[in-house]
Amino acid sequence: MNHLVSYTDSAPKELQQQTKASLKGDDGKKLIPARKPQAVIVARRPDSGGKEGSVISLLANHFLVQFDPSQKIYHYNVEITPHPSKDVARAIKQKLVNNNSAVLCGATPAYDGRKNLYSPVEFQNDKLEFYISLPIPTSKLTSPYGEMSDLKEKHEQLKLFRINIKLVSKINGKELSNYLSKEDDDWIPLPQDYLHALDVVLRESPTEKCIPVGRSFYSSSMGRSKDIGGGAVGLRGFFQSLRPTQQGLALNVDFSVTAFHESIGVIAYLQKRLEFLRDLSQRKTAQLTGEERKEVEKALKNIRVFVCHRETVQRYRVYGLTEEVTENLWFADRDGKNLRLVNYFKDQYNYDIQFRKLPCLQISRSKPCYLPMELCVICEGQKFLGKLSDDQTARILKMGCQRPGERKTIVEGVMRGTVGPTSGDQEKEFKLQVSREMTKLTGRILHPPKLKLGDGGHVRNLTPSRHDRQWNLLDGHVFEGTTIERWALISFGGTPDQKSNVPRFINQLCQRCEQLGIFLNKNTVISPQFESIQILNNVTLLESKLKRILRTASNNLQLLICIMERKHKGYADLKRIAETSVGVVSQCCLYPNLNKLSSQFLANLALKINAKVGGCTVALYNSLPSQLPRLFHIDEPVIFMGADVTHPHPLDDVSPSVAAVVGSMNWPTANKYISRIRSQTHRQEIILDLGAMVGELLDDFYQEVEKLPNRIIFFRDGVSETQFYKVLEEELQSIRCACSRFPGYKPTITFAVVQKRHHTRLFPFETDQSSTQKNNFLYENIPPGTVVDSVITHPKEFDFYLCSHWGVKGTSRPTHYHVLWDENQFTSDELQKLVYNLCYTFVRCTKPISLVPPAYYAHLAAYRGRLYLERSESLGLFRSTSTLSRAAPPKTAPLPKLSENIKKLMFYC
Repeated sequence: MNHLVSYTDSAPKELQQQTKASLKGDDGKKLIPARKPQAVIVARRPDSGGKEGSVISLLANHFLVQFDPSQKIYHYNVEITPHPSKDVARAIKQKLVNNNSAVLCGATPAYDGRKNLYSPVEFQNDKLEFYISLPIPTSKLTSPYGEMSDLKEKHEQLKLFRINIKLVSKINGKELSNYLSKEDDDWIPLPQDYLHALDVVLRESPTEKCIPVGRSFYSSSMGRSKDIGGGAVGLRGFFQSLRPTQQGLALNVDFSVTAFHESIGVIAYLQKRLEFLRDLSQRKTAQLTGEERKEVEKALKNIRVFVCHRETVQRYRVYGLTEEVTENLWFADRDGKNLRLVNYFKDQYNYDIQFRKLPCLQISRSKPCYLPMELCVICEGQKFLGKLSDDQTARILKMGCQRPGERKTIVEGVMRGTVGPTSGDQEKEFKLQVSREMTKLTGRILHPPKLKLGDGGHVRNLTPSRHDRQWNLLDGHVFEGTTIERWALISFGGTPDQKSNVPRFINQLCQRCEQLGIFLNKNTVISPQFESIQILNNVTLLESKLKRILRTASNNLQLLICIMERKHKGYADLKRIAETSVGVVSQCCLYPNLNKLSSQFLANLALKINAKVGGCTVALYNSLPSQLPRLFHIDEPVIFMGADVTHPHPLDDVSPSVAAVVGSMNWPTANKYISRIRSQTHRQEIILDLGAMVGELLDDFYQEVEKLPNRIIFFRDGVSETQFYKVLEEELQSIRCACSRFPGYKPTITFAVVQKRHHTRLFPFETDQSSTQKNNFLYENIPPGTVVDSVITHPKEFDFYLCSHWGVKGTSRPTHYHVLWDENQFTSDELQKLVYNLCYTFVRCTKPISLVPPAYYAHLAAYRGRLYLERSESLGLFRSTSTLSRAAPPKTAPLPKLSENIKKLMFYC
């Protein structure tokens, strides 16, 4: 039996004598879940992959990881008292390993910074106890203002930690090896424990050398940081993830960029971050208004700072701002004597506080602990919290926008570089072989479908033959053009010159519509209304203006065109009022776009208007039943559904999430979708009201087609891999419940998850080309229709990557389709062809899109729901409390109800 052995730097007797019973180890349940019998088993790949299309040679940013299945990994649980931050925990582990090589049998274990430690060899004992001291200031010894006595804090105090290490399990890679092998055909769950251990092992070296954020690592060694404005900088880095694939374990490595807070003084930071504080240094005597104070607190909350009025390595977290301004603040010293803050800094540091009318930073959760803003500097390496502005987002996207050849070079550099996953000794220690070469594979390029246009045009059908698969409607009509007799125009802002262009705009838009087979009356129901941009700031006034337009139009208006001087937050109110209160479809555009009035701009506008009022752009020439005759029949309708959930941005801890479901309402054309949108519990992944939403869409389908669909093809967006099983189990049940409302109705269901937010990238690869051709080739993206369903896909489940669009900028991101349930028994070829063909039927443009339309429409509808909520939030229906953690999410406010006359239109597109 192993006894507890203790190793110490200099443990005080009292700490050593503390009862060991109070320290409970992690029993490892998180990593070795109890396997309950599963009611739902994820769909398996139906065949060896698709065959259709022409072959293309590709490279993928997956790097093969070979492991020795017999190599044991010893999993230890780590308890550190007092509980440290991840950074401190890593420093403790580092010192512990350096000082106790013999006890750890010479191992260099991998550590996740929390409770899990993995070693390639067994330690001397199953239970070990260590005491490690590190030079960290302790809160008991250090006041944020500095020492109250003459002792200056030149020498940091040593802080003592107790570390208890306990063996949890011994694992080997045999189960994982079986899972990955083609031979084993029985359904076995993925052996998470060994996979997780190897994941931690391959993260060890980057974690020590970079700033970890989620599954990515950022380092200045990958290029200097770039100022993106507003107190933020963009930093380059890389993403890495260990994945089970058909070729074995693969390390997926990709280039990544994210925003960090700029490490500058708090005053300078606020000047950059908040528009109303730009001239702060000139107005030291100005006090913040209540609204400004809220904005400042929101900008600084949870950021870590250090002080520059004395020498210390102490870091402080900002919990909020003081209620009082700096000149009115007092605090008690050690003897309980009350000191005025500004006098204290003058006496102790000979420093005159300048910004006396600003509040101080409150740096303790509970007790009063204040720091003047001007003496604080923002710590380096903190991910930017909150929502980036449009400008910041554009700059970050530009930083991350590399052509395929550049991106490939960067990723290969990470794999061979000094901060990447192979830059340490872990590979050797754990007997791993990580390839430095990208994975070579073959994909297929699917043929584009023939498209059908409207009967009135010169060209009635076409096959997109350009390399980017775009087509134009120069000589053609839209498949179904609408007639818009009654419409109105309202303008917000604009210069006199801009406003004078409105009649020309109306005239040219009507002409462009006519060329496209859409009738837009040359005369508006009432003359164009010109309003000030300020109206968009006043909800009540805006609503009354829109209602007046409707009344003047005898309550019969098909369309409202809104021209704005610039992008404005009142856009959200405009959409909400138009769609829920007034009951009219609206189309917004900006004055700067009216200056040039290009044919392309007018056509794009016309296509959106046509779709919103009930028309559609294009249809497949060969209907789905003729393309997939084994599955689809003209008299057995099919519904395509898309679903998505959008969550509020990271700093928002109260706003509801928004779920949207759309369904196709025509068969066999399947190109018109209506929506259902609901708010739900904050950050809830599962669509709570899915049963009711699907039921309503089935009702609508029955009204339109006069039959219930025989098959439901359901595309679900916005699901992370860890949630696949839970989402499938709960949402499949909801869909079935919705169907059971109709007596004897049991359609066959296919449930597929659609993922855009993954890090697999595909690069064209030609071996037999001259170097000049090769260089040009590397800057090309993979062509539309490129599909991959082998080598880098799941070892057993039914998934594929499809790049259906042409990547104009950066490197194309193929969409990952993962079929979790398939009662329709699609073959690989059938489903891939179906998805690719549907990508040509999107109503807003004349090119194939990157995402299957039902999923794209669901995303647009959920975004519309988010717009409806934003106003409610700014009016204070959802107020964030000042606490950092909540016991339960707040009650969800429902979305305003859609007007009956637009419910069945694609108003959201």
